[in-house]
Amino acid sequence: MEHDILRRMQERIIKNFIDILILAELRKGRPMSGYDFIAFIHKKFHILISSGTVYSVLYSLERDEIIKGMHDSKKRLYKLTDKGEETTKDLLKAYEKIQNFMITLV
Repeated sequence: MEHDILRRMQERIIKNFIDILILAELRKGRPMSGYDFIAFIHKKFHILISSGTVYSVLYSLERDEIIKGMHDSKKRLYKLTDKGEETTKDLLKAYEKIQNFMITLV
């Protein structure tokens, strides 16, 4: 039972912070497709996220000019914009505050 609760909690956290996961992966410098993000999340967390969820977040980030989409042969690849780089840096700076907040919840 405890395992099920932890699994559901992990899935909820990943779905709620998928935008941050996407930015963190793009920060590594390699453009990625929506499918790449789905595969990454599945491989790292053993959770299968729907393509609708991933593409919805990608389109939102693109509308906010945090990422930029470009076509490469048959795929649409995404990379960070300058605004996205700054946003990601700000998120990393906030990491300690977020971590402390999580600790106060328990």
